[in-house]
Amino acid sequence: MTTASPPPAVLGTQPKPAKRAPKRTQKRSWSGWLFIGPFMAVFALVFLAPIAYSIYLSFFRNQLVGGNGFVGLANYSQALQDTQFWSSLLRVTLFLAVQVPIMLLIALLVALALDSGRLYGKSFFRISIFLPYAVPAVVASLMWGFMYGTRFGLVGNINSALGTDLPNPLSPDLILAAIGNIVTWEFIGYNMLIFYSALRVIPKSLYEAAEIDGASQFRLVTAIKLPAIRGALVVATIFSVIGSFQLFNEPAILQGLAPNSISTYFTPNLYAYSLSFSGQQYNYSATVAIIMGVITMVIAYAVQLRGMRKEG
Repeated sequence: MTTASPPPAVLGTQPKPAKRAPKRTQKRSWSGWLFIGPFMAVFALVFLAPIAYSIYLSFFRNQLVGGNGFVGLANYSQALQDTQFWSSLLRVTLFLAVQVPIMLLIALLVALALDSGRLYGKSFFRISIFLPYAVPAVVASLMWGFMYGTRFGLVGNINSALGTDLPNPLSPDLILAAIGNIVTWEFIGYNMLIFYSALRVIPKSLYEAAEIDGASQFRLVTAIKLPAIRGALVVATIFSVIGSFQLFNEPAILQGLAPNSISTYFTPNLYAYSLSFSGQQYNYSATVAIIMGVITMVIAYAVQLRGMRKEG
């Protein structure tokens, strides 16, 4: 018995070549770049270009003989051996280790209190705590600087009225704590808003299930609220780390009120500013800025990895 052969039309059929993508699809891909083009241009102009120029400057040095010449990594070697740079870096590291945990803890407690629903006048307290963040850092530094004054400020008035001898907050031993108080006052509301926003999106069903199980308020905080806002805690910590290493406004403003307590290398940013605008050492200033940028990026990334690992 013979099998029927397929029709001739089937035997002669050849696979059709793949069709080219219509021109409309290609136009859509280019239209996307047209939308993000303005942003990319501004981003390259105000972010990438300054970084590239700073890196370029860090490889040169203005010498007495020969003018501005290429020196390779000599500026970086000098910075790593600069005692003033290391002193400023250790100072902001100490500031970070003490001030950031205190600020974030207070902001977290305030956010938990506002979210508990047991605080009367919640709207008033929320706007009152957030209001200092709306005050510019320069104004806040001047305001607190005059209050710290022992001859003309609040501390001096208290000493005169009560006959006390309160320590001078602008003294060399207390100036870092005084700056930490200003920064904490400024940014508690900002971090509180981050935590409070994360708390408001927690599903109500989790609270209802916990209440059925008879969980206490402390148990709600430790078992539901804190794990749910872990991402917000990591974000606030990263922002605080970056802000601590970029500390500039407060010491720069208070330097005029306490010149004996705040040196030109009090913080790395203040040191780079002084090198550039007072010492005319633009190349070395760019080197210090690049090194601080790398250190800040590495530590912020380590904090992010630590937070993600805990979250997993």
